[in-house]
Amino acid sequence: MTTKTNTANHAASTDAIPTSADASPASTAAPASTGTAPASAPAAAERAAETERTRAVVAEYLRRVADPEQGPEEIAATYAEEVDWQIAPNPAVPWIRPRSTRADVVGHWVELAAHTVPEAGGATIDAFLVDGADAVLTGHLHGTVRATGKSFHSPFALRLTVANGEIVRHHIYEDSLGIAAACTPDRAEPTA
Repeated sequence: MTTKTNTANHAASTDAIPTSADASPASTAAPASTGTAPASAPAAAERAAETERTRAVVAEYLRRVADPEQGPEEIAATYAEEVDWQIAPNPAVPWIRPRSTRADVVGHWVELAAHTVPEAGGATIDAFLVDGADAVLTGHLHGTVRATGKSFHSPFALRLTVANGEIVRHHIYEDSLGIAAACTPDRAEPTA
């Protein structure tokens, strides 16, 4: 996630991560209304196995983000060398922009730590849904910008896709305008 936590605090809550029994898809068969036949037992078993592999990779990513002993390189190691990291860029926020490589992911965590107060940031996860190669997390993030001292709070949704045991897609949706407002210094009042 982009602004959900910082490398010094790693306050992302993994307590809300459901166990595999809590978050497994209700059915792996195609809906009857589509006119397609239900998935075969081997196909359903492979889909379930892929779901569990994805869950394990994302859980490891969250563990590393939450662990203060894990730095930007360790967090980025859960990503593929090439990654589709999408977020609406905002020039007022140094760390909010698209990324395309594992090295860019390292840069995200370095920039986030440089521009936010470590003890005043984090995230909570409300939902962690996994189906096949895709995982979606929703929750709330918060932080304080070093340069302005202003705080931000935002709901977020994060879609991650896993291939070959690595995260290959990272699409995050958050209140980047609110975060930009926290990064923007207040105007000084003119003196008479």
